[in-house]
Amino acid sequence: MHAHHAHVCETGRTYLVVDDDAVFRRACVRKLGRHGNVVSTGSATGAAELMAHVHVAVAVIDLRLGTESGLDVVRMVRRAQHEARILLVSAYLSVAHAAEAVRAGADRVLFKPLSADELLQHANSDDPSAIMSRAPATPSLARAEWEHISRVLADCGGNVSEAARRLGIFRQSLQRKLRKHAPAS
Repeated sequence: MHAHHAHVCETGRTYLVVDDDAVFRRACVRKLGRHGNVVSTGSATGAAELMAHVHVAVAVIDLRLGTESGLDVVRMVRRAQHEARILLVSAYLSVAHAAEAVRAGADRVLFKPLSADELLQHANSDDPSAIMSRAPATPSLARAEWEHISRVLADCGGNVSEAARRLGIFRQSLQRKLRKHAPAS
């Protein structure tokens, strides 16, 4: 079952929202719909169908889409519409996921929970240093370290050896950190 939602107005950019969480998807559609056209779906298959018919300016893609991977959708959008801004969102991010997302073509890697307002801010912001979303509260030391590693890794295009060199740590130490999942806060 592929439930698609389209909110179309004559002007403005088109946003694509791909997330299997219907509540989050509806919130995004409501918020982004005030700023342009929105098409949304809960699956990679649905995204492929939508991509055949619309020109997307901004894509918001969840990492986990049931049994499908949002990274496949990132690659598909990047191939089909290379100038689109791609935001990957997830509650389950590791640095390895973040690096893979950047290599696949994501412009931003954002943590859930994320409000529709924050999402809009990232969709319209052109600050390249904000590849990883900032948590509004003071992050724990572990989370701050994780985000710093993620940013350096993204700057290196996902190259672990180069990231380790820039961070001034051994490659094995960085790989050990990469195997751990992101701290919750």
